[in-house]
Amino acid sequence: MLALTAPGPGAAYEVVTVVDGGAVAGTLKFVGTPPKLDPIPVNKNRDVCGETHPSEALVLGPDHGVKGGVVLIEGVTRGKAGGGDVILDNRKCLFIAHVTALSRGDRAHVKNSDTVLHNTHGFLGRTTVFNLALPNKGQVIDITRRLSKPGVVHVLCDAHTHMSAWILVHDSPYVAVTDERGAFRITDVPPGTYKVTMWHAGFRPKGADKDGRPVYDEPRTITKEVTIAPRAVATVEFELR
Repeated sequence: MLALTAPGPGAAYEVVTVVDGGAVAGTLKFVGTPPKLDPIPVNKNRDVCGETHPSEALVLGPDHGVKGGVVLIEGVTRGKAGGGDVILDNRKCLFIAHVTALSRGDRAHVKNSDTVLHNTHGFLGRTTVFNLALPNKGQVIDITRRLSKPGVVHVLCDAHTHMSAWILVHDSPYVAVTDERGAFRITDVPPGTYKVTMWHAGFRPKGADKDGRPVYDEPRTITKEVTIAPRAVATVEFELR
């Protein structure tokens, strides 16, 4: 699993005006034959949630572009402001979005858009980061302060075993999630040479846990060194197999 750490003492992230910033852009694609992922049975509230839901462990678009990979630039201690507003929505008995990325301090909320109880439970490793019951449609709870440490938060619904999501908290705003085509773009990067890491949750089936939740293999990470010139775009391509 990706081990994200905060900058060392005296090196906390500083917001500055980025002069002659560049960008990193590219795609994440799947190479080879993807695994067969069976639909996940719904354990309760089937009148609302349906009988099954497709697995979101590996979502492929045109030309095998992979949706839901996270690309982050490591070691940026001074740069653009964050300030995003992220909502993890329990909607139609799924977490929307399945994969979210944000920087420490970005506003973050969980919401219930359904008419049934959802219990949104986030884990950083084995430690509970938040555990929130949302019994009412339209209910929203702020979790900004609970996402204060960089890392990968695995989110489950304690009420519905088919629901899961991932929130990746980075130590700077230089992070992006690949779209339906597997594409990403990170802008306003101070010129320099960086390590650029791609993270993707595991996707090869490994059975189920004691509660019937599907289990997949470990998350994948790929790191490349990239030089970003002033006002230029560096292209980085990643592959999953």
